[in-house]
Amino acid sequence: MSENSDVTTDAPPAGFDAIVVGNGGLGLSLGLVLARRGQRVAVVGEAGRPLAASTAAGAMNGCFGEVTPTLMASEYGRLKLAMDVRATGMWDAWAEGLIEESDETRIRSANGTIVILNTIGVPGIDSAGYAAIRQAMEDYKEPYEDLEADQVQWLAPEPKSRPLKAMFIPGEHAVDTPALLRALPTAFTRAGGTLVDAHIDKLVLSGDRVTGVALRGSGQVLAADTVVLAAGASSHDLLSAIDPGIRDRIPALVSGGGVSLLVRTENGLTPDSVIRTPNRAFACGLHVVPRGDGVIYLGATNEILPHPISTAAIGEVNLLLSGIRQMRADLVNGHILKINVGNRPVPLDGYPLLGQAGVEGLWMMTGTYRDGLHQSPMLANEMAARILGEAHDPALDVFTPVRPPLQTMTREEVLETALTHTMAVGVEHDWHLPEDFPPLIEEQFRRSFKQMLDEMEHDFVPPPELLFFVDDDIHAALRRYYDAHS
Repeated sequence: MSENSDVTTDAPPAGFDAIVVGNGGLGLSLGLVLARRGQRVAVVGEAGRPLAASTAAGAMNGCFGEVTPTLMASEYGRLKLAMDVRATGMWDAWAEGLIEESDETRIRSANGTIVILNTIGVPGIDSAGYAAIRQAMEDYKEPYEDLEADQVQWLAPEPKSRPLKAMFIPGEHAVDTPALLRALPTAFTRAGGTLVDAHIDKLVLSGDRVTGVALRGSGQVLAADTVVLAAGASSHDLLSAIDPGIRDRIPALVSGGGVSLLVRTENGLTPDSVIRTPNRAFACGLHVVPRGDGVIYLGATNEILPHPISTAAIGEVNLLLSGIRQMRADLVNGHILKINVGNRPVPLDGYPLLGQAGVEGLWMMTGTYRDGLHQSPMLANEMAARILGEAHDPALDVFTPVRPPLQTMTREEVLETALTHTMAVGVEHDWHLPEDFPPLIEEQFRRSFKQMLDEMEHDFVPPPELLFFVDDDIHAALRRYYDAHS
């Protein structure tokens, strides 16, 4: 962070064993693991972290609470859950280590997670998601406890938004994002790492291998045999220097633009646990995360966009404000302390980019969508092992960046899922329409989505959210990616 005295502001040394591009939760975690291993590491990124996902994250240790029916229906989705479970098992030791190596006294911010099924959601998403969460926990033998929905402490919604069911997941906590983003750079520099407050202009190549990066403005080149792109939604842009024949075979990244609020409650009361709904309507559901001192995090929206955003649309803020009624009716008297805006890195096929990127010495560690911060300890150790040539989990090889699209749905399944979530957006916005209007609206969306799929002229199909939010730039990126693998 800019107030951290360990941040490098003068010209950094030119040579490193590894350069990590991106100073969010993932990039700093990898830098820390490599520095602990005795590597000379630079983490490069603007100190203020503009556009990053990490700074806007509610930072739930979302594992089982993130489960959806579509996740569990594919081998890739089940692998992502296995990665989440593995990461959950690492967080206690990871947080303790960060506290020991920094000036922080607390990294975690919530005692477990309460998942509610309320009257706002739709059966095909919320009810199905709630059931999928329970099934996944039973499969993994994860402890959970059913609660009387009307006895969940702190929760006091308006009557029309009351919960129907609730369950407590004692092993699923949350992270205090500001504390984490202070602890990581401090621990990294104390381990011998170098923070470079700069923006990367381009990769530097020599033949078919990467040799470093050039800094924007100064033109200074930082040299390293290993460069890792962990710059979130901006990572794919940095591939412009490599052969298009390689670059186009890597799924481009679009932005999952998200808005959240920090709210000081009127009476100073905050929940002890995370309180959340299942994932819904192309997003991560409504959730409240305690931040201490009478402050809660209320999140979060998700809109797929071709480029990162830096400001919040009024409609996104209104959606969050309408969500207040689902948690506590008296939150309307609270005070908004901050509107957070971030950009989740979303690959065109929806799955992470982990591994070598088609050029010797170049790696990617991004595309984690909503899982990045939770998976950061696990992915940092996994990627460090790969970079250092050590034993690693071969199951993650499927997420190598240079790959054909990872398909998990048929064309018809994508169409129907996109329709279900699209109509759920209206419910979440509390629309009031004549009874015969929703079927007419659904039919219009069905025709539009089917036309988009037909125009792609490939056997590949995008994830449902890309179908809903698709625009000309995203459509063109999909066509380039699909053409490269045809």
